[in-house]
Amino acid sequence: MEPLSDCTRADARRQQILTAAARCFCDHGFHGASIAQISKVAGMSPGHIYHYFDNKDAIIGAIVAQDLEHRLALTEILREVANTRSGLRTHVAQAIGKQLDSDTAALKAEIVAEAGRNPKVAEIVRKADAVGRRGLAAAIREIRQRSGFQDDRATIDGMVELFSALFGGLLLRSITNPTLDAGALTARIVRIIEATLYEENG
Repeated sequence: MEPLSDCTRADARRQQILTAAARCFCDHGFHGASIAQISKVAGMSPGHIYHYFDNKDAIIGAIVAQDLEHRLALTEILREVANTRSGLRTHVAQAIGKQLDSDTAALKAEIVAEAGRNPKVAEIVRKADAVGRRGLAAAIREIRQRSGFQDDRATIDGMVELFSALFGGLLLRSITNPTLDAGALTARIVRIIEATLYEENG
């Protein structure tokens, strides 16, 4: 096996820290999770943490950036699979399942809560959301155009907000009602998204 390059090793270290931080944020909350706790879970010294991240805000920024990359990747897949309704249904159902994951929900809820208290984190979250919304808007417009629809910006923006509200709400529902019927809920949301993308008055 070839030795890891310095860049690859640094990336692995950063990911190790982010994974540990996510676990600590879920278990103890943003303010309850200390750098000392994160370093213990990551299996490295606090000095190593500070070598890669200035503070916990920077760690959240990196977590949000990773989530944005995942969101944009999902949007690109949506653009590709939406040629067939069966592909759309499968993709949306998988994305909903991810949103209903308890660990994912706990982490994102903690980050949003911190954004409500911390202007720096709020700026990070809002900038990432703006990039994600632009990507989703472009994908929706392309999907609708393939079906022969020409929508104005307000219509597309409304669809983006609808989808964002649906998926954002799923995070809270998975926490407040862990016994919800995920299958039935997924089927309903898939129908809403399908109707929005393919129907005249979407």
